[in-house]
Parts: sequence; structure tokens; C-alpha cells
Amino acid sequence: MALQTDSSALVELLEHRFGKFLSPSATAALQFDITVVPDAVADPDADLTVTMHDGSWVMQRGDFRAEWNIAARRGRIRQTLNPYAIDSVLRIVHTLVLSMEGGFLLHASSAVRDGRAYVFMGPSGAGKSTIVGLAPDDVTVLTDEISYLRPSADGYVAFGTPFAGERGEAGEPMSAPVAALFQLGRGADNRHEPLDPADAVRTLMRNILFFAHDRRLVSRILDAACDFASRVPAYALLFSPDRRVWNTVG
Repeated sequence: MALQTDSSALVELLEHRFGKFLSPSATAALQFDITVVPDAVADPDADLTVTMHDGSWVMQRGDFRAEWNIAARRGRIRQTLNPYAIDSVLRIVHTLVLSMEGGFLLHASSAVRDGRAYVFMGPSGAGKSTIVGLAPDDVTVLTDEISYLRPSADGYVAFGTPFAGERGEAGEPMSAPVAALFQLGRGADNRHEPLDPADAVRTLMRNILFFAHDRRLVSRILDAACDFASRVPAYALLFSPDRRVWNTVG
């Protein structure tokens, strides 16, 4: 995704926030032109809306307004000078793109060990940041907040994201095939048991990020959740906050 702006202050902000994921020589699949507007233009009480209008997605909140034309793969963003606006636009756009490709953004942490990715989902406070924070040195964290998941010929692949949670650190720009999905819960010891596929789908749907009111794309997301649950082993994981949990994970 190419982001273009005349604002040097925004460039500095983007370089700081997304530094690990910048690749100036890469060919962009999407492009956005960004204009920075004064804070006085913003309405801090305005709710997020994501709607389709004349072939373009329109995303609007108090601190930004963005348009993305699907056919042209180009868009415009008007935002105040803050990191949260562009961060939100990137999340929204990727949820739309992934919904068309059989993937999704998941409210989950994920990490790679021995070339395989492990995904840990759950609501706020379930321990997503905690479990990757406890990871031993041979584990690479992809994200502690938002996991990027796409289908492949053999299953699903997890990608690192710059979307940081409680740890305040971006993940690593790498990917790996998903070995297992864990629904997190706190317990006195570390143990996991298989999760029924129907329960896995229900939990996935509660944790998949999607912001648009579009029945067709929501249907695709449900299909993707069902496909994911049928191809990736899922477990309910109870853990106590110590490094030994990784002896249970893999």
C-alpha cells in the first residue's frame, strides 16, 4: 500500500509507527493520497461509518474521512495529524480487501516458532499480549493485537502486522503457515483441549474485525471462518502467566 502526502510531519509519524513494514521499492497494490487538516476540523464525538457509494468505500470518523475506489485501487484520506487516523484507515481497508479474498483480520495475537504460526484469540483481558510477552527467545512475535490471516493451498498463513496492543510494539514483517488456533482463558495451570469446530466458528466471528454494513461481505467472512475452522486445529487454552505455557503450545 502506497501512502503519499506533502506533510513532512505526517511522513515522520508514519516512519516512526510503521518503520519495520516500510518497503519503498515494493510495487503497491493500493494507493492513498493523504491531506492533513487542522484539528479544529475534527469532531471528536463522531462515530465511525463505513459505507459504499458509487463504487467507492467511504470511511469517516471525527478525525478522518477516506475514500477508496475499488476498481482504481486508489483513494484519498483527509485526516488530522495523529497516528490513530491512518492506523484505523489501514485496518478498515484491509478488512475489506481480505473479505474479498477469503481472509480476515482477527482480534488475536500470533507468533512463529519453528516455522509455524500460533494464533491466540480472545476478548480484551484474555491474555493475548501476555502470552506473546512470555514467549521464549526462539519465538518471533507477529502481533500482540491484530492478526492478519489469509488462505493458502495448504491452510492459512499468518502475517506480522504493525498494529500494536498492550506491549506497544509492532510485530515482525514475516509470515508462516498457521499450525493452531487457541481460544484463551486464565487458569491455575497450563492445559488445552480440542475446541469443537462450531464453537471455533462462533468465537472467530466474535473476534473478526469488520466495520462495514454489507451483507455480501459478511457472508464471505462467515464462509472464511467456517473454512478456517475446518482446516486449522483449534483448542481452548487455559494458562497461568508463566513461560511454561509455551511447553503446552508447541
